[in-house]
Amino acid sequence: MNRRALLGLGGAGVTLLVVGCGEQRTVATGATALTDLRDRPLTVATPAGKLSIDDGRYLIALSLIHPDPVSVLAAWSGDVNRISPEMYAAFVEKSPALAALPKTPSSAGDFDVEAVLAAGPNVAVVSLGSGPTDAQVSQLEAAGVAVAFIDFFTHPFENQARSLSLLGRLVGREEQATAYNAFRAERLQVISDRVATLTDAQKPTVFLEAHAGNGPDCCNSVGAGNVGDYIAFVGGRNIGADVLNTASGKLNLEYVIDRDPTIYIATGGPHLERAGGFVVGPQYTADQSRASLRRVAARRGIANLTAVSAGRTHGLSHQLINSPIDIVATEVMAKWIHPELFADLNPRATLDQINSRFLAVPYRGDYWST
Repeated sequence: MNRRALLGLGGAGVTLLVVGCGEQRTVATGATALTDLRDRPLTVATPAGKLSIDDGRYLIALSLIHPDPVSVLAAWSGDVNRISPEMYAAFVEKSPALAALPKTPSSAGDFDVEAVLAAGPNVAVVSLGSGPTDAQVSQLEAAGVAVAFIDFFTHPFENQARSLSLLGRLVGREEQATAYNAFRAERLQVISDRVATLTDAQKPTVFLEAHAGNGPDCCNSVGAGNVGDYIAFVGGRNIGADVLNTASGKLNLEYVIDRDPTIYIATGGPHLERAGGFVVGPQYTADQSRASLRRVAARRGIANLTAVSAGRTHGLSHQLINSPIDIVATEVMAKWIHPELFADLNPRATLDQINSRFLAVPYRGDYWST
């Protein structure tokens, strides 16, 4: 029987898939027919054995539902920057095998069939919107490696719960995936219900600069999908969505100045330290993060924005978005964009609950700044 639980978040124009992956038990073989994020049938015995992943953030997702997430991997993408050096070190401390685990290219690069086959996974978990071509999928499947597309990046609100549910089925942790999806959905519903009461005139304009300060040029931003979905969900108007028809892209500085957004949000992390960009994370003090945010906000053009002069300037860890624990980032942005409407939200408490109830490798330190 196909099962798909839908939680309609109509007030924000978003549909959240809570359970998500269709399943059909085949009695004769013990296999389970699943549906991935491209709506492709995926017939595997579950638990499916070893996985390869093309995005380090999928290690975080597995950590939400499995007590030893490294144990289910045949290979991983090795993109430490996507989870932060500190999180990588924490994973290695818990599971030293990660340091020696075979590496395959991340979804940010070209897919490598030979590298995946050499690692010998039962299932290659790959990213929707990148990942292998159809021809490469056929090569893998012909070699006996199933291919499952998931998505925590392109359309996170639409696809995240469904993706985690699919991972849960693949590693035999469906109950744990369902529990986390319910935890996240409950908190999203609180935000959705309140945003539904807002008029368009009550939704402030927001400029989110991705990887803020990574070079002399401005302005990497988000458009349709990606973090833009988060901004719209919490009742903001993302100025990037008006001109970018892709998940991410670059805005002209003159355009940003002309729109003069009410709120400015920079994303960053340890990967921007050498460039002098916005840094945040467990290895930085709150003062260090604020100082780097001030530097980023003092750049030509940005310094004159109303958002900066009025003190509505914020910084968010890039490792906290496009992540299975994005509910924390969602609550943070809700408080920034509508501080009175969401005065009672406590993102720190939400992160603490995720750490204690779900994550095998907890998040430590601070991941946002104002």
